[in-house]
Amino acid sequence: MGKCIIFSAPSGSGKSTIVQYLMKEHPEFNLSFSISATSRPPRGNERHGVEYFFLSPEEFREKIDNEELLEYEEVYPDRFYGTLKSQVSNQLEAGQNVAFDVDVVGGCNIKDYYGDQALSIFIQPPSVDELRRRLVGRATDDAEQIEKRLAKAEYEMTFAPRFDVILVNNNLEDAKAEAVRILQQFLSK
Repeated sequence: MGKCIIFSAPSGSGKSTIVQYLMKEHPEFNLSFSISATSRPPRGNERHGVEYFFLSPEEFREKIDNEELLEYEEVYPDRFYGTLKSQVSNQLEAGQNVAFDVDVVGGCNIKDYYGDQALSIFIQPPSVDELRRRLVGRATDDAEQIEKRLAKAEYEMTFAPRFDVILVNNNLEDAKAEAVRILQQFLSK
């Protein structure tokens, strides 16, 4: 039976970089991404059951009503994203360790559901000023968008104490090494 590893962080904390590193460079962890469900249409070559499970807004609402989701969010009206309990259950039963890259509320919900079978890791930037520097350095958002991301980050950082581990990403290489140590310890239990 596999275990759940939940990664949450404010935008710009390095979460996706760390998760991708663990997936690519550490096959011994047997990590598989949780495949999310969405009510948006497929883009490009995306396939149902591969990148996402594509559902209509009505199907998504039905799954919410039937409590078939570990977590979900309505990002825009009728635009849902979430994690299906059945999908995660199938992956765990197949012996996979399921990696989640989710927002803080979703991370807390998944941890609450799986308890000791899950490890929740909050990746935190060293400071809001450093986060601002990283977001500006990305050059992917305008100033207004950066301010929105920073306001959201300050809110998200209030959730950090609810996670099993807080990993401060001062230096990416150090954070990667710490993530490896954390996973080795958890998966050896």
